[in-house]
Amino acid sequence: MAPVDGPDPSLTFSVATFNAHAGVDGWGRPYDVVAACRLIDADVLVLEENWAPDDGPSLAARVADVLGYEVRELALAAGRLARPHPDADRRWMRPFDWRGKSHAIFLDSELPFSEKVVRSQRFSEAERGHWGIAVLSRLPVARTDVLDLGRLARDRARRAALAVAVGASAEVTVVGTHMSHITYGAPAQFLRLGRAIRGTVGPRPAVLAGDMNLWGPPVSLLLPGWRRALRAKTWPAWRPHSQVDHVLVHGRLFVLGGTVLGTVGSDHLPLRVRLAIEGPP
Repeated sequence: MAPVDGPDPSLTFSVATFNAHAGVDGWGRPYDVVAACRLIDADVLVLEENWAPDDGPSLAARVADVLGYEVRELALAAGRLARPHPDADRRWMRPFDWRGKSHAIFLDSELPFSEKVVRSQRFSEAERGHWGIAVLSRLPVARTDVLDLGRLARDRARRAALAVAVGASAEVTVVGTHMSHITYGAPAQFLRLGRAIRGTVGPRPAVLAGDMNLWGPPVSLLLPGWRRALRAKTWPAWRPHSQVDHVLVHGRLFVLGGTVLGTVGSDHLPLRVRLAIEGPP
């Protein structure tokens, strides 16, 4: 990449966000995350709900190894990933069972679960590991900073952002995050994120991508100065009615286009945008 006067297609790069749901559906049935990321085909990919088992490589590390990315990862919570449920049907998961024993992901930070869940064989045999975020880049990585966003009162999982400076000759910082739900008090967290990015990135062009757990208009209100690169419904994947996954840009960046990709196995649809750096005025 190099600074250009105008959006020169020969000097562009792509950024994508994808909530992988730990590589499984709501019943715990695995899907091919590497194939999904190959389809996304972004120069920089922000991966939310990256699962890293205690005894093996993470999803992000597997994707990086096969597709040639450099990877930065951050664990946000310890937990368990259950095996496929024996009663799984055609649906992505059983409705209204995000905390029940048929669900696949159990975070220690969300305990206590019901006694029925904790005593179930499905829970006791679940794989132990860590749930978090990752930024994968085919562009040279110059620097990585962790922006700690703390814990909100109702969301006992730690939240943070990864700020990864990429590019050989024109530095752009891609910030990947997975924000808390609005019912947990996320607006305060967004304000903290905005301050942290300003302190880390400064005037340089930047991209913010991830599962924001919030619609576009309030995201724009909470992050003044950031521009939404793409408006598209991303959740739930099988019948999307809301955009909770976003790519936002700040500073000297042109948005050349973007797309929401089809269903790849998660309950979120991936977003990919193509950007170019504007030269100095």
